[in-house]
Amino acid sequence: MTDISVRMITAMAQIDPADWDRCANPEDQPYDPFVSWDFLDALETSGSAVDETGWGPRHLIAENEAGQILGVMPLYVKGHSYGEYVFDHAWADALERAGVAYYPKLLTAIPFTPATGRRVLSPDPDIRQALIQAGRYAARELDLSSWHILFPDPATQTDLVEAGLLARQDIQFIWDDAGYGDYEGFLAALSSRKRKALRKERKIAQQDVTIEQLTGDALTEHHWDVFFACYQDTGERKWGTPYLNREFFTLIHERMADKVLLVMAKDGEDYIASALNFIGSDTLYGRYWGALRFADQLHFELCYHQAIDYALAHGLKRVEAGAQGAHKLARGYRPQLVYSAHDVVHEGLSGAVERFLRSERHAVETERLSLLRESPYKTPS
Repeated sequence: MTDISVRMITAMAQIDPADWDRCANPEDQPYDPFVSWDFLDALETSGSAVDETGWGPRHLIAENEAGQILGVMPLYVKGHSYGEYVFDHAWADALERAGVAYYPKLLTAIPFTPATGRRVLSPDPDIRQALIQAGRYAARELDLSSWHILFPDPATQTDLVEAGLLARQDIQFIWDDAGYGDYEGFLAALSSRKRKALRKERKIAQQDVTIEQLTGDALTEHHWDVFFACYQDTGERKWGTPYLNREFFTLIHERMADKVLLVMAKDGEDYIASALNFIGSDTLYGRYWGALRFADQLHFELCYHQAIDYALAHGLKRVEAGAQGAHKLARGYRPQLVYSAHDVVHEGLSGAVERFLRSERHAVETERLSLLRESPYKTPS
């Protein structure tokens, strides 16, 4: 293989968007909006994911002797564990009690986005391995406690574990199209009792509102203003201060409107609730929801039922509705494993984490099997 060097950049603006996207979204792979230059740079340009917010960009770039970029990897120096959706606070506490600083740490992830996807971005397996080794080296060279890779796809997780990182797993509720054709076809796969419950739920949600699905040129700044007000309300109730600012959504509107689906509920002339989704080539990713006033069952309608409607109408085979939420099970979203990988530099903590993860994996799988027994789908005869 040609000699490869890996360098570090401190902003997405330091790499040509075409070079990044050629590695991040190669033509033979499903398009992932979250690893695109447009999305990651919008986080930085808006000030949402920068050093000042505890997300210091340190992205890795692999190139050959001629300077051709062959692979990239998002990487951040993190001063905390917020906005990650994979929880390591107990690890941090344990290391701090031992008199060793856990923060800052290194993180490969999409900020504020618990969606599975490629994380080590190159079509060449040798380049991916070079980037993984560079990530491990960077944690030690920068004298950081650890390096964490969140929500990698299964192939990337395999590469990471083979390189010596510790494997972790969790559960998300994900809807997959099993050839249903339309929403009625999907309902037909459910038990009679669950089918009736969802029909009733949707009827209640829709009875006093008009629901719009908006994407591309149909989106306006007014729609984004309403959505941002909804997002702020949810963010303030859930985690205090919303992670993303208004400028971020302005940039997404300018750059990626055709990759966005806003589902909005209107009471007369006034929008009262909205849900934001991003559109991949085979997956719809549910991200944020909020309401300006309460309406019975509207959360389930905008976030879960409308997402399935859109996926079926547009040939998308999968809906990822975000982290947590066992209530998704009754709406046809099945419990599936999602992954992370961890390179803990401190030897004592590494051993303790490895033992913890071994026990946790068993508990997670037990929970997944238990949830499957509560599935709304018909039991095969």
